[in-house]
Amino acid sequence: MQIVIFTQGSLQFADQLPSIAPSDGFVWVFTDRETVQTDFPSLQTLAQQVGGSTLLDLHYQDLASAVHPSHYDYTSVYDLIIFRRLATQLEMQAEAEYEAAIEAYHGQGGKRRIKAINTLPSLSRISSKAVGFAVFDRLLISVHPRNCYAAKSFIQRFLADASAGLDAANARSRIPTSPVDLVLRMVNAMVDSYLDLRKELTVQLDNWQTELLKPHSRFNNWSALTGIRSQLHTLEDLCEEQHDAMQEWLDTLREQPLIANSVSSTSPVISQAEHDALIARARDVIEHIDRVVHHVRRLEQSAESAIQIYFGAQGNRTNDIMRTLTALTAIFLPLNLITGFFGMNFETFPLIHDKNALWWTMGVMVLIAITMGVVFWRKRYLARTGR
Repeated sequence: MQIVIFTQGSLQFADQLPSIAPSDGFVWVFTDRETVQTDFPSLQTLAQQVGGSTLLDLHYQDLASAVHPSHYDYTSVYDLIIFRRLATQLEMQAEAEYEAAIEAYHGQGGKRRIKAINTLPSLSRISSKAVGFAVFDRLLISVHPRNCYAAKSFIQRFLADASAGLDAANARSRIPTSPVDLVLRMVNAMVDSYLDLRKELTVQLDNWQTELLKPHSRFNNWSALTGIRSQLHTLEDLCEEQHDAMQEWLDTLREQPLIANSVSSTSPVISQAEHDALIARARDVIEHIDRVVHHVRRLEQSAESAIQIYFGAQGNRTNDIMRTLTALTAIFLPLNLITGFFGMNFETFPLIHDKNALWWTMGVMVLIAITMGVVFWRKRYLARTGR
């Protein structure tokens, strides 16, 4: 469990949970989901002393759940936000190794599973992690997966700015002014990771489309393509859940009065400019989520279009082959009729005893074949592609 105290223009780390929040700032406590059960009594005490109310048991279960979808809920004292961020490659590798160890224990070939996960296309490795926030007026409690970049990136960025020698005005502008501001910044960073994923997804899908539309393509990796389409649907559902949760929170922020509701006597006064800044930042987060949803839907349409074009091209190739075979059959049909006619076993038959009958018949057959071949060629029945 990490404790960070934000004041006007600075932050500091604390070793013990404070009993009150600073008059010009707020307290942020973040912990790993693996240790939240051990830290819960201390968090409840902190929520009561600093926030003014303990967490509901139902909300604690939501914060501790690793599979909870994006969600928003509220009480009269605090807001609860569950947001699913994109899992990193290291987290997916750790999960794969853990599952492989279990499968190896049961004799199911865990090493092969790790190798398969490492060689899968990017689209089939989309995974997400739940991050929970309990937002009070002067307190923020967040529950993250182990080694969550969202919990540490902001502090590391500020410390890097301080070590780089930025002036106080620039450094102060990067420090959040309230728990809501901090949550919006972290959520915005999570959404940006989905936006960064667009390039990788687009390149991967373009490669699949190129492979599908090659003239002599023998595409046979349909199981992977089906998995990609399924993952795109999952990503779309995930973004829609994020959009709904953030939209509900934005509606609550819009209805929030300029003086925050709190049981504490030191309720922070939110100026009109700060209120408008929070609303603008929340709208920006929702706009980023909408961009991700729009891009995912476009990828789904592109994948579906590529598949339809592939089957259309295959149908055209089949039609070309059938047209050529039909033209050849039509050419040989009268020739078969002539040979069948002269192959009848009759004692008396016209021209059968004439010594030149064979050559006359052969000539007529060749003439018919050439004539029909020229006609079909002019009609492009024998061409590689017809019009």
